[in-house]
Amino acid sequence: MVQPAAVSRDVVDFAIVGAWMDEQGLPAGEFEEVTTLGGGTQNIMVRFTRGGRDYVLRRGPKHLRAKSNEVIRREARLLAALDGTGVRAPGVIAACPDESVLGAVFYLMEPVHGFNPANELPELHAGDPEIRRRMGLSAVEAIARLGAVDYRALGLSDYGKPDGFLERQVPRWLAELDSYGANEGYPGPEIPGVDRVGDWLERHRPVRWTPGILHGDCHLANMMFAYDGPQVAAMVDWEMSTIGDPLLDLGWQIATRPEPGSTGAALIGKLGAVGGLPTAQEMTAHYGRFSERDLSNVAWYTVLACFKLGIVLEGTHARAFAGKAPKQVGDFLHAITLELFERAHRLIE
Repeated sequence: MVQPAAVSRDVVDFAIVGAWMDEQGLPAGEFEEVTTLGGGTQNIMVRFTRGGRDYVLRRGPKHLRAKSNEVIRREARLLAALDGTGVRAPGVIAACPDESVLGAVFYLMEPVHGFNPANELPELHAGDPEIRRRMGLSAVEAIARLGAVDYRALGLSDYGKPDGFLERQVPRWLAELDSYGANEGYPGPEIPGVDRVGDWLERHRPVRWTPGILHGDCHLANMMFAYDGPQVAAMVDWEMSTIGDPLLDLGWQIATRPEPGSTGAALIGKLGAVGGLPTAQEMTAHYGRFSERDLSNVAWYTVLACFKLGIVLEGTHARAFAGKAPKQVGDFLHAITLELFERAHRLIE
């Protein structure tokens, strides 16, 4: 079997993958039309055809992080469990949870026929603000339907730790922010009002909520959309998924909704640049059409999303000081962090 030139052997050894696929009873043959796919993360995705069937292989980055294999193992398990539920997610064909086979855990999934709106905006969507508004509403429907799934019936009771989920959030992310001090040269988080936002979140935390599956990073750049309409084709990049409070996904979508002229709009690329997305009020009302959850505290979840995502992005800023990330990227993400905290302050006031 000839190794396709599009992918280096130390990333995906196709002789090994081919033998493993044969063991799974998948169609045999040469690997054809091999291409690498870009994504919102550093995880590796390779599309190919074999035996007349199309596949996408997903594995961790070339230089695996401490939790890379576990992340991919969890993703494969969740996506397989979601098959048949109607949730907009890629279908898993087969998974290899044993990292000794390829050197990394990997799985094969069905290719998604759709586009990423951060990188591409077809003429239909670019030219019609109503289509773009409905894209935003379709994204809201997708997370609402995900949060309504009975995770226990899918055998996912141990997929997360819902007990104390909301109570853990502020201390967990403040500790994460504190850990960035280990990066040489980092002057510390120059983010106005971090403690004020954290204190507000602790004092206003919802008392009652119902656990469910949450995607965890459901901004629009982690959605694929249909070419012929506004519908979400699939939610992708499930590495932050868990069992917790699904309303954080709604807060996340509102927090990352592109505002014209903001740095944060660049996170959503082409779609962020043209705008036309629904308002926070429209998003909340639409979520309520597909969920029985109490939506009276949506502002709290939006503030939490600003707080959490801002701290996550600040990590790259800190690593840039130590030469572990490009300075330009670190500065860009720090600017988004500041905007997220400004949005949090406006919501608090």
